[in-house]
Amino acid sequence: MVKNFFRYIFIFNPAADKGRAFRKSQWLHELVSGRKDSLVITTTYAGHAGDIARCEARENICLIACGGDGTIHDIVNAVAGAGITIGVLPIGSANDFIKTLYPDKIDSFDITHFYNASCKNVDLGSVFYGKAEHRYFVNSLGIGLTGSIAKSVQQTTWLKGESGYIYALLRVLFDYVPLAMTIKITLENSIMELHEPVFAFSVLNGKIEGGKFRIAPHAELSDGFLDVCILKAVPKHEFFRYVLKYLRGIHITDPQVIYCKATAVEVILEKPHVMHMDGEVYDNICGRITISVVSNGLSVI
Repeated sequence: MVKNFFRYIFIFNPAADKGRAFRKSQWLHELVSGRKDSLVITTTYAGHAGDIARCEARENICLIACGGDGTIHDIVNAVAGAGITIGVLPIGSANDFIKTLYPDKIDSFDITHFYNASCKNVDLGSVFYGKAEHRYFVNSLGIGLTGSIAKSVQQTTWLKGESGYIYALLRVLFDYVPLAMTIKITLENSIMELHEPVFAFSVLNGKIEGGKFRIAPHAELSDGFLDVCILKAVPKHEFFRYVLKYLRGIHITDPQVIYCKATAVEVILEKPHVMHMDGEVYDNICGRITISVVSNGLSVI
């Protein structure tokens, strides 16, 4: 890889949006061409965005994730804690994180923003699982239903964007059963514990998951908390009314929903299941999962 002193490195993932992001290649290169402070590097394999980020990380650089939430996830996990500033050019399927970071710009985003904006700090979610494995998430984590939906979305290559999430939801729901969990939530001044089957479990830094679902309507990226949303076991036929509530963000007052702000969450799974972080799938997760907030853990532009 050519090393140079470019201030802005655009890490372009043509596989984002199930390969449709490839069509943005010429557009992006034309926008960046002529700028002596900027360079586009295109990923060529899974995990390459993280490898590029590690290779290019240095003082005063800004790494721009050109893709979806998964591309951001890879880059952040490569450089978190190194003082590197991250930008986001949303060309993925759902683009959930940017909808909280810059909700007014999602439909009119271009690269001029990166040259004019100032940096700000946002929180991260830190996750330990398995045999001392560790990852960060910038937007959301889900276990059970949402993990299975993320896995189905990856497998459904013929549907684009948010429609893919709706299809995956219906597909997963057909034979889904609530997942037995032991959950310990550390609140600001107390601890909450649950020992029961759970229909849906999510921990969010941002407000939105799956494109349109306002799972955490009170979430703030820099408040020092993660928002926990748990739907208790409900009959499957009743779940559709919760889908409508999730879309509007009005589910949080429902008696079957637990919604709170936490600094840490501990989950114990008795049987292996699917977990996602920022839409990236982690399969066959079992045992103890420890989730905590890293206040102001990431610099973004």
